[in-house]
Amino acid sequence: MNSAVEEPDRRVTTLELFFDLVFVFTLTQLTVLLAGDLSFATAARVALIFLVLFWMYGAYAYLTNQVPPDRPSRRLGLMLGMGGFMVCALAVPRVFDDTGVVFGLGFLLVVVVHTALYTRSHGRDSIWYGVPNALAGVSVTVAGLLDGLAADGLWVLALALQFVTPYIAERGPGRADGRTPEALRAQLGSLNPAHFVERHGLLLIVAFGESVIAIGIGIGDLPLTAGLFGGAFLALALATALWWTYFVRDEERAEEVFRATPAAARFRLAMNAYYYAFLPMLLGIAFLAAGVKKTLGHLTEHLHTGPALALAGGVALFLAGDVAFRATLRLHPVRFRATAAPVALAAALLGVRTSAVVELLALVALLVTMLAVEARWGERDREPARIGVRATPTPD
Repeated sequence: MNSAVEEPDRRVTTLELFFDLVFVFTLTQLTVLLAGDLSFATAARVALIFLVLFWMYGAYAYLTNQVPPDRPSRRLGLMLGMGGFMVCALAVPRVFDDTGVVFGLGFLLVVVVHTALYTRSHGRDSIWYGVPNALAGVSVTVAGLLDGLAADGLWVLALALQFVTPYIAERGPGRADGRTPEALRAQLGSLNPAHFVERHGLLLIVAFGESVIAIGIGIGDLPLTAGLFGGAFLALALATALWWTYFVRDEERAEEVFRATPAAARFRLAMNAYYYAFLPMLLGIAFLAAGVKKTLGHLTEHLHTGPALALAGGVALFLAGDVAFRATLRLHPVRFRATAAPVALAAALLGVRTSAVVELLALVALLVTMLAVEARWGERDREPARIGVRATPTPD
């Protein structure tokens, strides 16, 4: 029997969407950082920064699911958290040079506001989130005073602290007052499915806007020729195909899965689907945007390895994250997307050896083919997802 409590649907508020717009500015700034130096070292640092930032975004998405911004004090708190993310975003382009401390202080503001608001729903239990999150913020701030491997190590420490926070939250309060881990997980999993799924879908939509903006930045002051319009339409088609990959069917089915999931299992499901699986999807959009910025002015030329990998790797990362998302929620089919991800990465060779426009054409053709094949032959693999019931999944 399903033990999840049925709740009336609650939709995302305009203030939450405004919050997401500010957060996505951090993603935009990371794209700027990446486009300035398309190297493996910069890509790794961009991923590290975003992993740390996205943890706190997820914390706020969970927070507003539990504590709706429906009164002035909560709205003002959320706006203060937005200000913290804005500070982080402005500091991102030089965070490993001379703005690391500024970034860390902005991040600490984000953490303190979140912890204060979180007490509205979980009281003293908030300490089990607040302390490790604050330690992560201190680690990032101190990293701003250092250089090289020492700074990188402190960023990794911040990420490690965030990684263990859910385990602390599931067990720490029970050690203090005797509550069982099952009861704590049920408390943490008391999510409103409609709100939670919609919130992350809207975040993805706003992030897609970054790939559209990248088209305009990539064109800049170049003459508006037929070839340039063709490249712009290919870049837009690429973003549209990725939109189709996630938003056609999957959002409604994901909400159904959350409703069918017992509260005790819902928190871990939310972490796996909307944090760990969403990370490569959002990073993929950022890498794709950086590749588009560097590519549109050189459509008929051989690409350098960096821009070619940014384009192909962005698509591959998004598909890998989507595969993880579908596998977590047992949404089928998966095999077509899992096959397309490495093929997309290999398309970078086309950009390096032929031209940018050939790589763009190949990526669009790959995604369109994947979606068409999935629509034609994948329907038989789809079955109602069952989380919490040990059904044998369709082999993929």
